[in-house]
Amino acid sequence: MGRVKERLREARKALETLERVVGLSSPSEVERDAAIQRFEYTFELTWKATQAYLFEHEFIEVASPRKAIRASLESGLFDEAAAQKLMAAAQDRNLTVHTYNEALAIQVYERLAGHASLLRAWLDAIQERVT
Repeated sequence: MGRVKERLREARKALETLERVVGLSSPSEVERDAAIQRFEYTFELTWKATQAYLFEHEFIEVASPRKAIRASLESGLFDEAAAQKLMAAAQDRNLTVHTYNEALAIQVYERLAGHASLLRAWLDAIQERVT
C-alpha cells in the first residue's frame, strides 16, 4: 500500500473514532475531553495524509497544517469557504493542544461535529484523486 493510501486509512480510522463521540446531547466531562482528544489526533492524521498527498501527487511540500490547507485550496480539493472553516478547526486544535480551559473545552466540543464533517470531506477529496 502506498504512503498516501496508508495515511488516508489511518486518518479515516481516527475519524471514525471521533464521529462516534461527537454530537452527544449531554456528554460527561470525560466524554467531552475524549472527543476533543480524538479531534486532536484526527486533525493531525488528516493533515499528515494531506501532506503526503500534496508531496506525492501535486509535488508541493508543506510543513504545517495551515500550509496544507492553503495548498489544498490551491489544488482544488475544496473551496474558500471550506478552507476558512478548516483554518478555524486548526485554531481549535492549537488551542486545545496547548492549553486547558473548561469554557473553551465546552465551546470546542460544540463545534466538533462540524469539524468532523470538514475533515471527512477533505479526506474524501483526496481519496477521489488517488483511486
